[in-house]
Amino acid sequence: MSKDSEHWDWHSVYPAPAKLNLFLHVVGRRADGYHLLQTVFRFLERGDRLRFSPRADRSIRLATPLAGVPPEHDLTVRAACLLQAEAACPQGVDIHLDKCLPLGGGLGGGSSDAATVLLALNHLWQLRLPRRRLQEIGLALGADVPVFVFGQNAFAEGVGETLQAVDLPPCCYLVLEPPVQVPTAAIFGAPELRRDTPAIAPQAWHPGFGANDLEAVACARFPSIAEHLACLSAFAPARMSGSGACVFAEFANRADADAALSRLSDRMRGWAAAGLDRHPLFALAD
Repeated sequence: MSKDSEHWDWHSVYPAPAKLNLFLHVVGRRADGYHLLQTVFRFLERGDRLRFSPRADRSIRLATPLAGVPPEHDLTVRAACLLQAEAACPQGVDIHLDKCLPLGGGLGGGSSDAATVLLALNHLWQLRLPRRRLQEIGLALGADVPVFVFGQNAFAEGVGETLQAVDLPPCCYLVLEPPVQVPTAAIFGAPELRRDTPAIAPQAWHPGFGANDLEAVACARFPSIAEHLACLSAFAPARMSGSGACVFAEFANRADADAALSRLSDRMRGWAAAGLDRHPLFALAD
């Protein structure tokens, strides 16, 4: 494990960065109903934050439960329980989650939180499970969890678990949060969703390529997504991330992104964030 991991301890605040899907194509569907995708994930400097407190027993408790989400269904608790069981770990933990990213926003907030739990507790509990095994545990929690454990911006295939690192240029993104929560299953289950976009070789992808095949379905069901896209498109090419609801545009620098944000309607919630080269916790796994 890298020496960069040595400054992370029980007193640290552990980041759970947002992600954007720079493009997202649905290229097929498996017999079990899962969709086959191609996408590029990019991490952002903005995200949720987690802290961990050791317990004298084996209990795992979320000290900051989310409204409407039973703790036993929360991805952070489920991630800790799976890790504890995998390693037969006798230790427990209290999890403190400072939620910044919107629910149902397409920014991977819950998946990122789960991955941060896996990375942080693997380190704090001194379990030393390899990154590949943590990715496999993460996949049991959701298709977006493995890329956060992988820790690098990535071209993803399959259901999102086949990952190849990509280098992306520095830039800043303006992200808008339409005031809706989009249920992912409803978008993927829509009969009109295109599921036959031709696949490409990973090396054929380049910044600006592709679209989001889920965008038309989400916009039809949630008009506010279409409204936010139209407003943002006045400043730069814009698209939706994941299954929505958040939309984004790329800018060369923070000043340009902030200038565009200042010209949008006050009723539109948004923020600017730089793209990251890799996950801030990358050093915590081998």
